[in-house]
Amino acid sequence: MTTFIIILILALVFEFINGFHDTANAIAMSVSTKALTPRFAVVYAGVLNFFGALISQAVAKSIGGKIADPFQIENGMLIVIAALIAAIFWNLLTWYYGIPSSSSHTLIGSVAGAVIFGSGLDSINWEGFTDIIKALIISPFLAFGVGFVLMKILAILFRNANPYRATRGFRGFQIIASGLAAFSHGGNDGQKTMGIIVFALVAGGYQATLDVPFWVQVTCAATIGLGTMIGGMRIIKTVAKRIFKVQPINGFAADLSSFAVLQGATFLGLPVSTTHVSSSSILGVGASKRIRGVNWGVAIRIVTTWVITLPISALIAGIVMMIIKLFI
Repeated sequence: MTTFIIILILALVFEFINGFHDTANAIAMSVSTKALTPRFAVVYAGVLNFFGALISQAVAKSIGGKIADPFQIENGMLIVIAALIAAIFWNLLTWYYGIPSSSSHTLIGSVAGAVIFGSGLDSINWEGFTDIIKALIISPFLAFGVGFVLMKILAILFRNANPYRATRGFRGFQIIASGLAAFSHGGNDGQKTMGIIVFALVAGGYQATLDVPFWVQVTCAATIGLGTMIGGMRIIKTVAKRIFKVQPINGFAADLSSFAVLQGATFLGLPVSTTHVSSSSILGVGASKRIRGVNWGVAIRIVTTWVITLPISALIAGIVMMIIKLFI
């Protein structure tokens, strides 16, 4: 029970950090276009993150059972501790430097690394793990494409519109779209920590299924919502202001694209990176508007972080796992 309490505390710390680390995903565009003030935006996103995290259990079950089998794994609870320590460390490091890295990549890489070093390479469920990796790779490209096409359609439909009226109207639409993006962010990201807690409950013999207890759902949903309300302006500046100059119509297109991709992934039970999806939607919208207007140097920096996050977090988790095994 003491071990599980430690896991629960670490899991909620990660969920809280995930909230303010990924706040930019849902509110960066609306803040950048001044559709919402930063203070109102983080509260707005936090409330919708909370409700979004309660919508289903599909993503939680994927995290809890697809990377490794908690019913058969050795050192299951220690593996979860190592994974959470590594994920928290990498998230805080990237947040400090304002880098929009993926909390999803961090968590999945950390779990995989902890499993390999704690229970052996054969303990990885390679089929399920591969499915997750495919979703992580495909979703940014899909978000880029949806953002690109949607922006092209909007540009055609409103090419003769009065600029002042269009800007004013799309600020209102953007508030709705950013709320939908925040809701879908909670629905996908909020469930990942639930899955880790369920993994620990099963590995520790506290329950016999991958179903998420209601108290876990509410606790994680409240924690990610609170974390989102705390906010984080560092990553907002990178995601919104440094990629390209954003207008309300661009923000609406990017947020709506993010919502569509994230909601589809959640429906299918696929854990994807909200950071990847949101940033790729913005890049797609920007490329559709004017390719040279996109700061591709920032985009390359973001992509580089995406690529290195999973292996680095896996290595950190492996090192933490080895240290834990030395003492226990």
